[in-house]
Amino acid sequence: MRITLVGSKHFGVTTLDMLKTHDVEIVSVVVADAEDRLAAAAKAVGIPVTVQANPKLVVASEIAEGTDLIVTAHSHARIGKDALAVAKLGGVGYHPSLLPRHRGIAAVEWTIKEGDPIAGGTIYHLADVMDGGAIAAQEWCFVKKGETARELWERALAPLGLKLLGEVVDHAIVHKTLPATFQDEQFATKAPKLA
Repeated sequence: MRITLVGSKHFGVTTLDMLKTHDVEIVSVVVADAEDRLAAAAKAVGIPVTVQANPKLVVASEIAEGTDLIVTAHSHARIGKDALAVAKLGGVGYHPSLLPRHRGIAAVEWTIKEGDPIAGGTIYHLADVMDGGAIAAQEWCFVKKGETARELWERALAPLGLKLLGEVVDHAIVHKTLPATFQDEQFATKAPKLA
C-alpha cells in the first residue's frame, strides 16, 4: 500500500509515525508550508516532501505517482478531484467529530461550545463537500465536564484519530477497498466560525 500523506503540525507528525508501523510505503508527504514540522520529520527519514503551490488546494501533480491512498492529517487544504483520481483508492481524512455533526473548522471547539456530552472521531472519504464524504470508520467518546477543547483533543480525539486511521489503512491493505457509509444529511451541522 503506497500512501501520500497530506498534513501539518503535530498531528501530521504523529500520523506519519503511526503509518510507519503499518505495512505501507509512505511515498510522499505534502505540506502547505516548507517550514512545517511534518516536512522536517519526513525529510529526516528520507521521505520526499512536496510544498503545495496553493495552500488551500492539493492538485494531481502534487500527489506521488503510484499512490494507492491519500491520507490527510491536520490539513486545511481541499484535495482536488484530479488529485483524488490519481490515487487508486482515493483519499481519507480524520475529522474530530461524529460526522455529519460539526463539519468544518473548529469542530472540537464547537463540541465544547454546544455542550455535547459525547464527542467522537470520523475517518471519511475525501470529496467535493468539505467533511461530507462517506464514513469509513467512526467511534465516540464522552466529554468530561469542564473539559476544554484542547484537553478533549489531547486526551481522547487525537489518539482516537490515529487508531481509526490505522484501522482504515489496515482494512485497505487486506481488502483493497475502503468501507463507506453515506452521511445522513438531516443531521449535518456546519458551525459558524468562532469569533
